[in-house]
Amino acid sequence: MAHIPVSLQLWSVRDHVKNDFAATVAALAKFGYQGVETAGYGNLDAKGAAEAVRAAGLQVSGMHVGIDALRNSPNTVITDALTLGSRHVIVPWFPKALLATTAACAALGEELAVHGRRLAAHGIQLHYHNHDFEMARIDGLTAFERILDAAPPAHLLCEADLFWVKVGGDDPASFLRRQGRRVRLVHLKDEKELGTGPVDFPSVFAAIDSIGCVEWQVIEIEKYNHDPLESARLSLETLKSWGRA
Repeated sequence: MAHIPVSLQLWSVRDHVKNDFAATVAALAKFGYQGVETAGYGNLDAKGAAEAVRAAGLQVSGMHVGIDALRNSPNTVITDALTLGSRHVIVPWFPKALLATTAACAALGEELAVHGRRLAAHGIQLHYHNHDFEMARIDGLTAFERILDAAPPAHLLCEADLFWVKVGGDDPASFLRRQGRRVRLVHLKDEKELGTGPVDFPSVFAAIDSIGCVEWQVIEIEKYNHDPLESARLSLETLKSWGRA
């Protein structure tokens, strides 16, 4: 088993980031995280966030960027990614209403491929991140797969959110194996702290090892039994106890 570094999706600690981005990433570094995945920059701009991440000794494993930014301000997205040293830009969602048919999903995949081609010219990879509703099947395939199939892997990869895959009715390990080398980023999520929800992580880790191309394990927490920073610490400790961090 190759070591795969661990980052935290900063949406997990969004109130802390909003108040003090630098202090938050410094705390995550002390817990043992190796990176962060951004969803905005809290009380800083991209340059300030990049400086704070570097000062904490972390890396930016990826950036969640809304589709409107790619449509309307692609040069800003590219500049921010280069400033932060991120090789990965992730579109976090499309509205469910846009995913109703095979043709609609294909159109979104084709559009993402255009954005992905632009990013690739700067050494940046584009990913699409799922929620539960992308697991709905349309003509035999999930909406997520319909989107991905409409774009070449060179221009669109897959950030698999394992909790949402499970809630959407698919099997996370099976989904990872089906997408194979298209999966470079994985959201390790159990809704609350790792190990407290429905995801079968042993089968997930076997699938991750089998496909052999995951670059970052990204912990994300959406609901909490503790303060969000403490939940982030406990989730990483659980991952360590499983021998995965």
